[in-house]
Order: sequence, then structure tokens, then C-alpha cells
Amino acid sequence: MPRVGIRELKNQTTQVLREIREKGTEYVITYHGDPVAIMRPLTKADLQRLQRAETDEALAEMKTLAQEIAAAWTSEKSGAELVSEQRR
Repeated sequence: MPRVGIRELKNQTTQVLREIREKGTEYVITYHGDPVAIMRPLTKADLQRLQRAETDEALAEMKTLAQEIAAAWTSEKSGAELVSEQRR
């Protein structure tokens, strides 16, 4: 697995990413010679995990918003009832 220092990575980002994308090469990123990260292509499993995490985050935000709305709700009627009235 090739190693690339942070400064070299900064100067050659396009070439490194092209090699990762086209050849599937994995790189060890170093800082002052010490390994700090690995750059590699995303797998289908990685993409699924990323999509799941994004979905979970969006759902958590919606749940928080629903709780805030419920806490501030002052009408005796539900939101569905009010929407129904507006449609009439």
C-alpha cells in the first residue's frame, strides 16, 4: 500500500484520487512519517452505511422537530383536524 505525506497529498490530490477511483489503489496518509489515515475507494457496503446514517440523521431531526411542535402546540384541535377544516 503506497504512502503519501500530507504535503504531497495536497499537491497531488487529483492524481491520487484518480488512482483510487480508476485502479482501486489504497493509500496510507502520513503526517511527519507517521500513518494517520487510509484513503481507499468506497465499497457498496460503505455507500449503504453512509445512506443509512444520512437517513437516520434526517429521521432524528424530524423527530426532534415533531417534539418541538408538540411542546409548543396550543390548539385543542390536532393538526390533521385543522388541515381538514382548511380544505372544506
